[in-house]
Amino acid sequence: MKKINPAKQHPTSYIKAYEDIPLLKHADLRPVRMELETLKPEIYFRKNGVTETIICFGSARIPQPKAAKAQLAAAQKLLAKKPKDKKLQEQVQIAQGHLKLSKYYDEAREFAKLVVKREGKRFSIVTGGGPGIMEAANRGAFENGGRSIGLNITLPHEQEPNPYISKNLAFLFHYFAIRKIHFVMRAKACVVFPGGFGTFDELFEILTLIQTGKKSHIPVILVGKEFWSQVINVKALASFGMISPKDTDLCPIVETAQEAWDIIAKYYKLKK
Repeated sequence: MKKINPAKQHPTSYIKAYEDIPLLKHADLRPVRMELETLKPEIYFRKNGVTETIICFGSARIPQPKAAKAQLAAAQKLLAKKPKDKKLQEQVQIAQGHLKLSKYYDEAREFAKLVVKREGKRFSIVTGGGPGIMEAANRGAFENGGRSIGLNITLPHEQEPNPYISKNLAFLFHYFAIRKIHFVMRAKACVVFPGGFGTFDELFEILTLIQTGKKSHIPVILVGKEFWSQVINVKALASFGMISPKDTDLCPIVETAQEAWDIIAKYYKLKK
């Protein structure tokens, strides 16, 4: 009998299913991919003793104060040469906004430091794993010996994980839904710094889960009084009957890392 080479004769079918990458990428295998994306972080968290987390959300665009000043100076220099250029005017306006909010890079870093110093054995800091506020929070935990977790996601403009994530605790997700599950399921508090659509999505997801009882109540704290007081009017939602009056207390607004930690410490009866 003629001996055959099955790999040559059946190049696509004669592969173990779990080794068949094209198969795993097939549309029909989406449920399997979602399960894998759920299980992989779970295995690593269990191995590293991650059981309770504090989430830090915030914009990837907010730089450190020094970098923000440099960006504004560079934008103003270009605008001085072409004062009527609308794109340059927009760049200056954006840079001014970033500089105004850059202090929250330091606050996010300080907040994570406070968590590690007070309850580092219990709580891990988890962020979206990118730059800006996410980097700041990861940095505050990492620099002080805490567990620093990054849950990154594939985006049209690839976002690299920041360098302040603990070894083998940086994860890359494809599905926003699975990523959100891992943000929320171990969370004992959520601290939200200024941000855009992504930050708002994450904030309101958690508030909705708490409001509907899908997630047990945890402290949700907004850091940045001027920013949050202007962009979210929770009392107006209540006045129109869109939320219950008691729900206006779900997300207190504070200004500093210490104030945010004090709320969490009081809630869990911890050292301030």
